[in-house]
Amino acid sequence: MKPLLKVEKLSLRLPEGSDREFAIRDISYDLMPGELLCVVGESGSGKSMTANAIMGLLPKVIEVDQGAVTFDSYDLTSLEEKRARALRGNRISMIFQEPMTALNPLMRVEDQISEVFLIHTQMTPKERYERTLALLEDVGLPDPKKMLRAYPHQLSGGQRQRVMIAMALALEPSILIADEPTTALDVTTQAQILKLIKELQRKHNTAVMFITHDFGVVAEIADRVVVMEKGELVEIGKCDEVLNHPKHPYTQKLIAAVPPLVSPHREAKVYQEPPILLVKDLCKTYSTGGSWFSKARIVKAADNVNFELHRGETLGLVGESGSGKSTVSRCVVRLLEADSGQIFLAGNEIQSLGSKALTPFRKRIQMVFQDPYASLNPRKTIGQIIADGPIAQGVEPSVAYQKAADLLELVELPKSALSRYPHEFSGGQRQRVGIARALAHDPEVLVADEAISALDVSVQAQILELIENLKKRLNLAVLFVVHDLRVAAQVCDRVIVMEKGKIVEMGETTHVFESPNHEYTKSLIASIPGAGWRSGVSDENISQGEGVCG
Repeated sequence: MKPLLKVEKLSLRLPEGSDREFAIRDISYDLMPGELLCVVGESGSGKSMTANAIMGLLPKVIEVDQGAVTFDSYDLTSLEEKRARALRGNRISMIFQEPMTALNPLMRVEDQISEVFLIHTQMTPKERYERTLALLEDVGLPDPKKMLRAYPHQLSGGQRQRVMIAMALALEPSILIADEPTTALDVTTQAQILKLIKELQRKHNTAVMFITHDFGVVAEIADRVVVMEKGELVEIGKCDEVLNHPKHPYTQKLIAAVPPLVSPHREAKVYQEPPILLVKDLCKTYSTGGSWFSKARIVKAADNVNFELHRGETLGLVGESGSGKSTVSRCVVRLLEADSGQIFLAGNEIQSLGSKALTPFRKRIQMVFQDPYASLNPRKTIGQIIADGPIAQGVEPSVAYQKAADLLELVELPKSALSRYPHEFSGGQRQRVGIARALAHDPEVLVADEAISALDVSVQAQILELIENLKKRLNLAVLFVVHDLRVAAQVCDRVIVMEKGKIVEMGETTHVFESPNHEYTKSLIASIPGAGWRSGVSDENISQGEGVCG
């Protein structure tokens, strides 16, 4: 069978002053008709840069140094823009990682999808409407006619991703490139999107290039796997060969960093002291929509939530997007005001306190946010970011800056980082800065809200190890909000499972994962991509071929 796409000895040169000479260097591989090829590697490995070269979306500062990308006798790296536009979206389409930024916030769903037909076809307005409606039905969106009139901000993350898939498949392309399309989605939505892509691939015999850093996803869907490191292709082969018999040390390192689903057996802890954090009957509702023609919809994001957290304990808060876990965590640190209920911190009721009375308690409970780039002020140095909080609490600036330097060492960053800015660091390093900022106040409770969801598996492992070491060293209590159940299985002493604002299950992590009682918990565990792969496989056995692919 003839390849549909050939990448031949492709090298992309980075601009002067970059940390390396090439974004990708001398890489070659094929994409066959109807094949699902997964491209994996850490951030900066060059996997997305290859996709951009195929799509003709390379930044102007990136030069094609050598090689070619051949599709239908065309070299995609040297096409004139007019011809590239004719292929892009028509013969080759792309699903982008973040649909909220890829979709136009000022255009309704119908207009965004039908624009593809307007540009590439001679369809009448009626034909465009009917085809757009059929696409929304194909991707499984509820009430497609209503969805046509919606704006992106009115949809959930999973729904926005389905709209992106509908746009990409509008003209039934020969090649579909999916760039990290499930990274920020919860396990059930992720499972739905992966199933949808596989079904549409089979239906249209589309070749799919799926870019990801999630090896569970690879195990679930891949026919073949390409592994990239620092711009170079280090391993390529069938899914089973690469995942269960990895040859290259880098591939082995990546797979070793993937936490197995089986939770390590821990002895149930008996706490002699009262809980450091106690939440009683916490309620929070939101009102959405509402107009002259329709009633507002009331959403219970937290519905009589009760739990306790002890010093030295990690308590996991898991559930789908919209389950209420982030709302609960933000109410706990008083970034959101609960409608009712009580929050006790070290025996002190803080839910009813006003802003001034709450001030001395704020430093005792700190938060590490999901996106370290968005939560760090880009105009301030790392030293200022870490020291500002203590200075606002009355600490002398010289003392605060010295502590900032000590904290950087604690989170394994050089003291020279004090004078640098957030954009000069990688995602994992920025997350370490976020942790150092939270620890600057000597908190008793650390709330981590999806603190590792956007990081590579190897960086995730480093951050998780860091948090665990800090917890033991500082006797912290950690409330860990996470949608990755593999991570929860490894790091949490107990877990709380939330659905639609309610706690449906709570208990020791090992018991909840091995013997779930609630149907919702069972459905979450069943939805984990590649759940049969690496279940309980120890790191030293990875290269010996244990585990299941597919």
